[in-house]
Amino acid sequence: MEQKVLPIKDSNVLAKVQQCLLEDFKAGVRNYTIFQVGKATLLRVSDILRLKRVDVFDEQGNVRQNAFLHDQKTGKANRLYLKPIIGDLLAYQNWLQQENLVSPWLFPLIQHPEKHITEKQFYKIMRKVGDLLDLDYLGTHTMRKTGAYRVYMQSNYNIGLVMHLLNHSSEAMTLAYLGLDQASTEEMLDNIDFG
Repeated sequence: MEQKVLPIKDSNVLAKVQQCLLEDFKAGVRNYTIFQVGKATLLRVSDILRLKRVDVFDEQGNVRQNAFLHDQKTGKANRLYLKPIIGDLLAYQNWLQQENLVSPWLFPLIQHPEKHITEKQFYKIMRKVGDLLDLDYLGTHTMRKTGAYRVYMQSNYNIGLVMHLLNHSSEAMTLAYLGLDQASTEEMLDNIDFG
């Protein structure tokens, strides 16, 4: 049976997931930062894990305002806006220095910094978080879906913006990706004044 990965819609659950990523693993700062980057950029995990330090930090160690890459899955050019996560990235950079982790990769393995963490390894991390918090819908797409859901809700349901950020070609695909089922649609309709 295939696991259903959903966005984290509840802010309290999101805070617990973030705290678990940060505190319950040896490389918690790395795991937390991967999650934050995924949530803020809406990148697929495969693209996040292949980011290099020079993609995100300039020669002086400052966070770039934008990073540029080509989506591995689609081949489409993608411009990442990093300003919302500058604080997370700077804290992560300090952690890398404290741990003496020197690597061209933004998210290196602790034991082998010449390599980056793999999708399979990050999947296991997310599954462990799910087990610890008794959440059965976490996976590697959780951060991307959560970020998309938060943009959708906080942009006054701007589906066009979310489609653009996800590089989707249809509203239906994006709505399904956001996990907007009949119950959540009805919940939104309950808040509309039809006069």
